[in-house]
Formats: sequence, C-alpha cells, structure tokens
Amino acid sequence: MRGIGATVAVGAIVALAACAPPSDDDSSANGEGGVSAASATSAEEFGGMDALIAAAKEEGKLNTIALPDDWANYGELKAKFTEKYGIEVVSDKPDAASQEEINAVKTEKGRSSAPDVLDMGGAVTLANTALYAPYKVATFDDIPAAQKDPNGLWVNDYGGFMSIGYDSSKFPEVTSLKDLLDPKFKNSVALNGDPTQAGAAFAGVAMASLGNGGSADDISKGVDFFADLKKAGNFVPVQASPATIKSGETPVVFDWDYLNAAQVSENPNWKVVVPEGVVLGSYYNQAINKEAPHPAAARLWQEFLFSDEGQNLWLKGGARPVRMDAMTEAGTIDAALAEALPAVEGEPVFLTTEQTEAATKTLTESWAKAIG
Repeated sequence: MRGIGATVAVGAIVALAACAPPSDDDSSANGEGGVSAASATSAEEFGGMDALIAAAKEEGKLNTIALPDDWANYGELKAKFTEKYGIEVVSDKPDAASQEEINAVKTEKGRSSAPDVLDMGGAVTLANTALYAPYKVATFDDIPAAQKDPNGLWVNDYGGFMSIGYDSSKFPEVTSLKDLLDPKFKNSVALNGDPTQAGAAFAGVAMASLGNGGSADDISKGVDFFADLKKAGNFVPVQASPATIKSGETPVVFDWDYLNAAQVSENPNWKVVVPEGVVLGSYYNQAINKEAPHPAAARLWQEFLFSDEGQNLWLKGGARPVRMDAMTEAGTIDAALAEALPAVEGEPVFLTTEQTEAATKTLTESWAKAIG
C-alpha cells in the first residue's frame, strides 16, 4: 500500500448492484445525541459508544481500501473488528497508493462501494482535507497536537523508520546508502512504488537525500542518488512487494522498517538496516470519507484503531502506534512487542508539513526526468 505516505489501490467500478447509492438509513440514522452518524464528530455527540456500535451493526459493512493484510498487521486488525462487532470488512484494492485512495473517493462518490475510511501518507492527506469528516475518537487527547488535525479531520495512526532490506545471502553487508552503488547490486535496488504517489517510496527518496548531503528541506539529493543508481544499472523500476522479494526480482528494497522486518519470516537471510545517522520517520494518517456510505461503521472503525487493542495490534505488526507514549505511561502497551522493535541510532527526522509539500513539488518536477 501507500501513497505519499503509502501505496494502495483505487476502487474500480464494480457490479451495478454495488454501484447503487447508499440507503437513506445508512447516511441519516440518528443516535441518542440527535445527530446523524454522518454528522457526528464524536461517539459522545452521537449518544455514546453503545449507540454508535448499534448503528454500525445495523449498517453491517465497512469499505476499506489500500489495506494489505501483510501491512502493519492489517489482516488481523480487520479480522478482529469483524469478530468483535460482526461487521463485514470489504477490502478493496489492497495494493493501491494513497493518491489512488483519493481518486476512489471521487470516482465512487454517491455509490455504496465508495471507501468509508482512508489510510494515507502525509502529502496526499494534507492536499485533500475537503474530502474528510471531522471526528475525534475517545482517545483523541492522548495523541500529540502535532500529529493530528485539531478537529480530527486527519490523525496520525502508526509509523516507523525508513530502512533498507536486502538478501544477505546474495550481497555483502549494507551499512550505508553509498554501498548500493557498487556493481554487485546490479538490477537489484527497488522502491515500494512511485515516489510521486506512494508514501513509502516518497520516504525512500527523502531518506536517500538525508544520506547524500541533502536535508529535510532539500530532497533533490535523493533524486540525484536514484538517478546515479539508474546510471549504474542498479535501480529496478519495479514496485517492490512480498511477491517480488520472494521471487528475487527485488532483492534490495527501500521500505518502512516494519514492512522489511515482516519479510524475515519468509526469508531468514533478509536483513534490515536503518543506516546510522539517516533516520527518517513518518506516520500514516487516518481519515473518514465525509460521504462514507457506512458513516457509523467508519467512526466505529476509528474508535477500534485508536483503542489500546487496536494500537497494540499495529505494534504486533512491527509498527509504532501513535499512542505508544501515552500507553507506555499508562501501562497498557504490550511491553514485549515494544522491546522487539528494530533499534535505530541517530536523531530521528520527521518532515514538517511545509517540508513535505516542498519535497512533493520537487519530486513532481524532477522524478520523471531523472528516472524516466
């Protein structure tokens, strides 16, 4: 998955029955608080969690998009949600990019097949806030102010650090980005998508910039690095995935540490490194489609994701949940899972909104010219 911030696929137009507009009951059901599910900005405003759960069960379905089962433990998250509430989770286009999620919201508008919820990277999230519904989960106050819209239009959900994963049975130890320019890495190095659309790929270029004389304010050095990789014949213009890693098509991959670490179970020779001093962190963002066909289920899904249970399930997938500090202080974090997270050395860098927007502009103007 994940658009600029992630890679996932857009919802295609499906059978005519699925294209019917949502029923009036879905979009106008009122809770005990007297407001519709589509207008509720909190469970309390709707009449409380019990009322929200009842309304969501009545809808009976949740449309998700760009949520691969093997991405940050989303498979278990979706299964647990269904087990807990009896609500069917429809998972459309799991390998789409963030921008494709937005495209789906627009093209599926008014249809019962439209995405209810979104999980996107930073730049795509910030460029499309007019499409989201404001909503504050019960644990909203646990989330740092810098990691959420003050009205809950979008909220950071989970994150990690950009890393290099590689097959150690084929290559020498990787300790720096410059190692990848060696002829030994011919036709081997890949990104997780197109960096102008996919968040993980975007972050891979930003990480390369940090490691090659650039900065959070200047991603151009990262573009130059990948241009050099291409000139050396080392860059593979293939979207990396568990399948391409398993087949050997992409034996070296720039990706989030939790995604690269997940490959070890399939390939014991797969090693993951966050080069010292090149520590780029990022979080994905949750948002609710303001015209969600299942507005109560969309809000209940958010409550589940930001609960202790949901946050620990992301942690189980190797991702760092946004409420991790608050849960650690409260003693509700899974300590064993937290201890197992990959170690990082150096001061983490998190791009600001302005830096992300500037980097996106640079990539839009230069990536195709540099890589083709």
